[in-house]
Amino acid sequence: MTISEFEVVILEDGDVGLQRVGADDLLVRVKFSSGIKEYLEEQHIEVAKRMIDTGINAVFELKQSVALGVDSESHSTVH
Repeated sequence: MTISEFEVVILEDGDVGLQRVGADDLLVRVKFSSGIKEYLEEQHIEVAKRMIDTGINAVFELKQSVALGVDSESHSTVH
């Protein structure tokens, strides 16, 4: 699975989603409260894109760690 298989979409309600290219089913939906949308203005879309990108990169890193036999839990920080 490669990153090029996915696309970020802006939904009608302003949420941001991740789906496979050519598919209609959402894999991930990022939803902000109305207060945060108002605070961020249109920047909430960029924030959601970065959140999704970071998540995809984390998945690839975790898969690589597993393939290499590295204990990923001892190297990750959860905030």
